[in-house]
Amino acid sequence: MPELKTWLSISPDSDFSIHNLPFGIFSTKEKGPRAGIAIGDQIIDLSVALKQGVFKNLNIPPTVFDQLYLNDFIRLGKPVTNLVRLKIQSSLCDENSPFKGFPAAFVPQSEAQMHLPVQIGDYTDFYSSIEHATNIGKMFRDPANALLPNWKHIPVGYHGRASSIVPSGVPIHRPKGQVMPKDATQPVFQTSSRLDFELEMAFIIGKDTEMGSPISTTDAEDHIFGMVLFNDWSARDIQKWEYVPLGPFLGKNFASSISPWIVTMEALAPFRVQGPVQEPKVQPYLVYEGQQNYDIALEVGIVPEGASETIVSHSNFKYMYWNMVQQLAHHTVNGCNVRVGDMLASGTISGKDKSAYGSMLEISWAGSQPVSCLLYTSPSPRDRG
Repeated sequence: MPELKTWLSISPDSDFSIHNLPFGIFSTKEKGPRAGIAIGDQIIDLSVALKQGVFKNLNIPPTVFDQLYLNDFIRLGKPVTNLVRLKIQSSLCDENSPFKGFPAAFVPQSEAQMHLPVQIGDYTDFYSSIEHATNIGKMFRDPANALLPNWKHIPVGYHGRASSIVPSGVPIHRPKGQVMPKDATQPVFQTSSRLDFELEMAFIIGKDTEMGSPISTTDAEDHIFGMVLFNDWSARDIQKWEYVPLGPFLGKNFASSISPWIVTMEALAPFRVQGPVQEPKVQPYLVYEGQQNYDIALEVGIVPEGASETIVSHSNFKYMYWNMVQQLAHHTVNGCNVRVGDMLASGTISGKDKSAYGSMLEISWAGSQPVSCLLYTSPSPRDRG
């Protein structure tokens, strides 16, 4: 990673370094939603930067940053969106930057309200962690044959509910549905008592395609704008009763939470790593070249009401068996089209041992093992992002 020095004062442990510069949508008391870039504990107002001439010669429409979502900006294409990020980066490292004399371009994150960064037309959730899939198979099927026969041949996924995806921090209501109690012969309707998180990441489509036009693994990267953290809230008791024969429904569609900042694939490029060996050999359309996994350290913290935070999982995105270019190639191989803003989630990201399990279902092993941080439980779960 090249050495970059900014004239801004940024905490060394900030997630928003000069190397990151993610995009998001924010608002303040004085002004409604608009596009911004996070740097340290501040936000650069991109509409102000545009008026200041930071992006001259890029032919950016004058209203593209004053919108409810980033879709129109993303639709300008990577040659433009990449240059916007690079020009901001360059200006923040330039002692003669126009930003230095224009504090109105900076908004403290503490004074901003974050919003959903893109208008999500469609949402797909994959099931691409072999450790997670194996754990689930051991719990509920034959431990000796934990993976279903198709799992190592296709990136398994399902279409979820885009309308209930919300930015991190929005309170989540505990869902209701049908549950089959243990040893019962008839289901009952009740509030879920087994609400779970799922540690995931999701990527955002940055380029439209037409129906009947598959995306190859070679071209997939050009269609991926960036990534967010993703929490696929799951009502395990509702899910267990409804799952067969058609898969997730009410146990999943009540809410999912995402981080409000989109980290671009260009910012993540230094963290590319080789993925796991895939055996048996995949179909030709799933063959890919290069390093397509990413070394992104992830953790989950739980803060029960009246108690301090406990970190319950340390995982990593590099563990994924099926990578993003394979997921997108498989998603479109039948001719399915994708649109700017569509979101594709990874599925629960679990690692090699219990410390890296990405869901409470695994950490507690289906409720058979206690988790100390849950001694004080809250009836109203909230996502922390």
